[in-house]
Amino acid sequence: MNEYMQAVNSPQLYAIVAIVLLVMTVVCTVFLVKSYRAGVKLGMDRKVLRRTITASATFTLLPSISILLGVIALSGSLGVPLSWLRLSVIGSLQYELNVAEIAAQSVGLSGLRLEELSSEAFITIALVMTVGILGGILCCIFFLKSYMGRLKAKPKKESSGKPGFGAHATTALFVGLCATFVGSYVGRAVHADWMPLAVALIAGAVMGVLEYLTHKKGMVWLENFSLAASMLAAMAAAVGLGLIA
Repeated sequence: MNEYMQAVNSPQLYAIVAIVLLVMTVVCTVFLVKSYRAGVKLGMDRKVLRRTITASATFTLLPSISILLGVIALSGSLGVPLSWLRLSVIGSLQYELNVAEIAAQSVGLSGLRLEELSSEAFITIALVMTVGILGGILCCIFFLKSYMGRLKAKPKKESSGKPGFGAHATTALFVGLCATFVGSYVGRAVHADWMPLAVALIAGAVMGVLEYLTHKKGMVWLENFSLAASMLAAMAAAVGLGLIA
């Protein structure tokens, strides 16, 4: 293990992350207990409450597979502690991977390549990832109350029956995001680096098949595995294509 990896996997970082996650665990436990007691006080059946807790805990295990894969993917370049922290509190798998890549490129690196990373680059990447995710917290602090008021208000009838601006804006944002990444992969393929484009196409194909089975064939249970399965397929494809190349 080189000096950089020793630094980003140091016992000090593990200790800091463990303390943060311990605090979060305590907070979640307190809310769980308070919610259970509030339900009992309202007259809810204790068996129903326990079944709800068990069902919720079981349901969260399936989406966590993709999160675990994200931790594994990030830990190879950013170390286990930071990856563990970013995807355990308020992080998002798609956000963390993309922002880490963008931050690495902004400091002059070609990407999250272990041979190029340094302690200075790690600090910049960690700072960008952390500051970027604070937007959701700040929006909740200052705007959540008014937003919830709008949600509780009686919805306005749309004369045309067509989706509003929010739906179109979300679609445009998603298409723009996909176009940006796919465009960069196409650009790299032009310069003979076709691996990212091939892996992206394979992941998209797997996701498309799973979405078809979920929405057209009624296999709703596959929805929780879609992201994890497409990531695993992409990783396996990258390894296979790398061996062939």
